[in-house]
Amino acid sequence: MTVVLPAEYAVDPTGIGAVLGLQEMGLIKQQLQQEAELDAASVPGNLADGASAMAPVAGAKLDPEAPASSDSFVVTLAPGQGAEVKVSLKRGARVSYEWTVDQGHLNSDLHGNGLAGEARSYRKGRAESSDQGDLIAEFEGDHGWFWRNRSEVPATITLRLRGQYSGLKRVS
Repeated sequence: MTVVLPAEYAVDPTGIGAVLGLQEMGLIKQQLQQEAELDAASVPGNLADGASAMAPVAGAKLDPEAPASSDSFVVTLAPGQGAEVKVSLKRGARVSYEWTVDQGHLNSDLHGNGLAGEARSYRKGRAESSDQGDLIAEFEGDHGWFWRNRSEVPATITLRLRGQYSGLKRVS
């Protein structure tokens, strides 16, 4: 017998979901959905810090013998503030990444938007101070990281990248 508790969706009339830890999962889902809606409503090209919106990159096929790019990117976020950084990738390209914050914690979303309209969220995190891994692009287009500072203190993020990408830019 299987029982699906509504606490997974942040509805917990009996309180059992909180005891089992399912209510927190529902609250995380709601918070991430609200952030996604806010991010989708933002207007590209209207950036407070003067950064330019990233345009899709059309170009040659990925050259497996091309030298890898390597970059570091640093941004400081006030409590409640968000930022997004993207790179352009060909299908199958790999980018090794690591990001850390000096203090506090962030919600994060590693995602991609393809030239043919594809969209994918590779991972989401809540109350994190770091993450690392390899991103392998499922399609050609812009792939990147969105962070929102959910702590009470300013958080400085350092992102380090290495791989076959182009166009590292802050888009929000």
